[in-house]
Amino acid sequence: MKELTHYIDGAHVKGTSGRFADVFNPATGEVQAKCPLGNNDELNKAVEAAAAAQPAWAATNPQRRARVMMKFVALLNRDMDKLAEALSAEHGKTFPDAKGDVQRGLEVVEYCIGAPELLKGEYTDSAGPGIDMYSMKQPLGVSAGITPFNFPAMIPMWMFAPALACGNAFILKPSERDPSVPLMLAELMEEAGLPKGLLQVVNGDKEAVDAILDHPVIQSVGFVGSTPIAEYIYSRGCANGKRVQCFGGAKNHMIIMPDADMDQAADALIGAGYGAAGERCMAISVAVPVGDEAADRLIEKLVPRIEKLKVGPYTAGDDVDYGPVVTGAAKEKILGLVQSGIDQGAELVVDGRDFQLQGYEDGFFVGPHLFDKVTPDMDIYKQEIFGPVLSTVRAGSYEEAIGLAMDHEMGNGTAIFTRDGDAARDFANRINIGMVGVNVPIPVPLAYHTFGGWKKSMFGDLNQHGPDAFKFYTRTKTVTSRWPSGIKEGGEFNFKAMD
Repeated sequence: MKELTHYIDGAHVKGTSGRFADVFNPATGEVQAKCPLGNNDELNKAVEAAAAAQPAWAATNPQRRARVMMKFVALLNRDMDKLAEALSAEHGKTFPDAKGDVQRGLEVVEYCIGAPELLKGEYTDSAGPGIDMYSMKQPLGVSAGITPFNFPAMIPMWMFAPALACGNAFILKPSERDPSVPLMLAELMEEAGLPKGLLQVVNGDKEAVDAILDHPVIQSVGFVGSTPIAEYIYSRGCANGKRVQCFGGAKNHMIIMPDADMDQAADALIGAGYGAAGERCMAISVAVPVGDEAADRLIEKLVPRIEKLKVGPYTAGDDVDYGPVVTGAAKEKILGLVQSGIDQGAELVVDGRDFQLQGYEDGFFVGPHLFDKVTPDMDIYKQEIFGPVLSTVRAGSYEEAIGLAMDHEMGNGTAIFTRDGDAARDFANRINIGMVGVNVPIPVPLAYHTFGGWKKSMFGDLNQHGPDAFKFYTRTKTVTSRWPSGIKEGGEFNFKAMD
């Protein structure tokens, strides 16, 4: 049995707590590795090494820090297939999807190469008589990130790349379900020239999380995961005086207007609803067709597409549409929510409950499901399923449709499919959701814009990546200076009586 490690002060370090988590092969259901669960002592060692290394890194000019990011990008491209292979083996997502996971993280690293420009301050000369003022963006010191299983490459890079580019040290606590890629990323960062001790990986569960939240040296914490844990981390971290950004769950609606290209809308829903087995915080899990005629046409288009989906392990080739979910517990939760939808009166149009993959009967595969006539009081509507389950909620009008999305407690992403520019513009302006797609099903912003939801999908003031990341990982210091006059006239050679 492979035993994984922490990565502390530039070296792989065996766990000392005596506690481990199973790392599964989701396709077979077999345990393929043991992940050490860190304790307070291990975190303290990581923080101590990070705090010792950070001042010299902060004093390194931003251009030199950016050169490390440039080399890191080259190494990510070099090892893309190797990283994707390790990611697929532990997470279960398809090989092309795993490469996309790495690529979207890489793009944020590319943005961080612009650190010299992004860290420039402001200057005002002659703010008063002989007075100049200027501001500096300075690193926080030691930052930390707690990242989820569903994007084990992308989200760690969304956090540690801008944190390091700003001159901080970083403690990463990745998901214990698929920890190998974060460890590989730490190695690649040091190969790129990052001094030892600046990027630490401490694996763990709640004990490690609480140690991060309570540690007085750690100045900021980023988190991505479920809403209840996001609320917990935000409240405890803020109570300890830390800067905290937490991104929680989602229930993303896609509005389909009667004038939409129904083939385009159906194709979009297939990718956005079932890609990565639905284990995405930006997955579309609720389709909202406007009017029964549009709903009937949409269902008619969706059913044959769903029935043709190819579900299998990543080793089965690039034409696999999605793989298993991450654990057996995740599978049971999904199927439990499917049953609740049936019990509460939703119409199960495509039933994937009996899905079995020959040769992989013990794997965590979940067949695709499609519900129609879902209502807002049902659990499958209220809860984030995080599986290959698409719910259709029929709306009688555009106002009813937009109201569904606006009234839901989560507000991560949403989309509208229409040919009407006025409807699209009104939707984008009025919707109380952080990321909006117009004929785009998964509106994840590119690296130079920011990523973040509203309502109970996000806790904090600043979003991930883009300009907000450089605000989150720095403090602004403003200097007001005045120099005494007369020095520039030079010295006096005549003896002068004291005034």
